[in-house]
Amino acid sequence: MKNFTYYSPTEILFGCGRIQEIAAVASRFGTRAMIVTESMQGPLAPVFTRVKTLLEEGGLEVAQFDGVIPNPTTDVVTAGANIAKEFGAQVMIGIGGGSSMDTAKAIAVEATHPGTAFDYNCHTEGPSEKTLPIIAVSTTAGTGSQATQCAVITKTADKDKSAIWHKNIFPKVAIVDPELTATMPHSVTAQTGFDAFCHNFEAYLSVNTSPVVEALALQAIAIVKEYLPRALADGKDMEARAQMCVADTLGGFTNSNAGVTLPHGLGMQVGGHCPHVTHGQALAIIYPEFTRYTYPAAVQKFATVGRIFNPELKELPDEEAAARCCDALDDFLKQIGLWIGFKDLGVTEDDIRQIADCGQVLGDYLNNPRVASIEEMYEILMKCYERH
Repeated sequence: MKNFTYYSPTEILFGCGRIQEIAAVASRFGTRAMIVTESMQGPLAPVFTRVKTLLEEGGLEVAQFDGVIPNPTTDVVTAGANIAKEFGAQVMIGIGGGSSMDTAKAIAVEATHPGTAFDYNCHTEGPSEKTLPIIAVSTTAGTGSQATQCAVITKTADKDKSAIWHKNIFPKVAIVDPELTATMPHSVTAQTGFDAFCHNFEAYLSVNTSPVVEALALQAIAIVKEYLPRALADGKDMEARAQMCVADTLGGFTNSNAGVTLPHGLGMQVGGHCPHVTHGQALAIIYPEFTRYTYPAAVQKFATVGRIFNPELKELPDEEAAARCCDALDDFLKQIGLWIGFKDLGVTEDDIRQIADCGQVLGDYLNNPRVASIEEMYEILMKCYERH
């Protein structure tokens, strides 16, 4: 067995109602808290107001930046960092999905360092310990950002989607309260839920995986298979919501230690070039071709996951079970309403060429059991253009 290191420094406060503890948690880090959210015109406004009230009743001064957008950009981060610096924020609280938590992490960097947050991305030494402490409050179940050292941002001028990846942006504390996910629309539940599967599946496949990651990932994959359809059938099914929050958080643990693979590297470029496409949609589009490209290089692992999704595969040899895993995952995408192609979302063939050409900007593709060239990436993506 190869040597491995497992590191996960975020304190997780999990359970229904635990948002009530937000003031006590934030007070550990100072008296001036900045909350980072989407627009107050959106469906989560009551949650944001509730958190702000809880903080103020707990004796904290509170500022709010409500300019978060999907696929957050350097412009957005800079706007938030300017507010943080003017306010003198001592602790940063990201409330929402991955975009809000990632934006909060990036603001925590830019508010305390020269230049912009993008100057500290994964191609650099990263941010220092001057980074403001971060608290993550997740309202979706899929991104895992509450437990990772990753903040994904796009450099606006260049359509360059990259990430800060550094231990200094791990949230100090994450509050994972399943009740906060109950208002997620059906489409967001599906897209973020599939992202939770992808984080765990790709960490399981990664060349950097470990026995700890593999055990957590397989547990999370089984949870998604059973409970994501339930959460989609009834958004008020709190057992399903809570289980998906577990899978989501496990995805943070596995991703932060083993990384993700080819679909995430390509999916992030899709978001950089075509920001109207959500991260979950990009992954769903890429997966049918990614699985068929990759499974011959990871037969035993694909067979294992295939048998989770289709117990009938237990009777088959690994080679056949691995091939049929691809079909089982196709069926799951259809079941959750994500059987889509690039054409469905207005991504052009010219866009695909540009996305493929940027496919090696991030190193995720190197974690894949089978490493793709730029032209192989282009071929994979073109096969995803139109779904039949």
